[in-house]
Amino acid sequence: MAANSRTLEIKVISAENVKLDRKSIKKNASVTVRTDTNSQFCTTDIDTEGGAYPRWNEKLVLDLPTHSKSIIVEVHCKTSSGVRMVGTATVPASDFVGEYVPEGYLHFLSYTLRNHKGERNGIINISVRMKVPEMYACASSTTWSHSTMGFPAAGNKSFGGGVVTGVPVWYGAYQKNY
Repeated sequence: MAANSRTLEIKVISAENVKLDRKSIKKNASVTVRTDTNSQFCTTDIDTEGGAYPRWNEKLVLDLPTHSKSIIVEVHCKTSSGVRMVGTATVPASDFVGEYVPEGYLHFLSYTLRNHKGERNGIINISVRMKVPEMYACASSTTWSHSTMGFPAAGNKSFGGGVVTGVPVWYGAYQKNY
């Protein structure tokens, strides 16, 4: 993983009520996921049985550059005349990066697919997790100590000594740590 990107694990779960030319698709749907800033992409296997409700349950790994604003999820269908795009959804990076959610948190997300005319065309269900670099993963670190993550709680040993951490709370114009 490069220093100017983060690794995403995207699990493409399923789609609902997917149509091609206003008719429910019969089979042969796949999903392509890409970032908005580069040409890197990943594609699922073709679901040959799901019809208008295809299922993939397939994990894709994608590098998300730090300056990316979104990922694009496209559903395609293989027909006798070739592969056609059925619908697309733009997933803002802010839906799974930042705020108070820790890295490694698993987000389950559903988005409306839009066809080439911009009309609603089903729903895509995915999960997204930002991969935590191994140097920060607790399981891979044998020298990790509680004191590096907070302040040792004074006195009360009945709860294992514990660790006190501050949680930022915005109140009016001032920020307080509780």
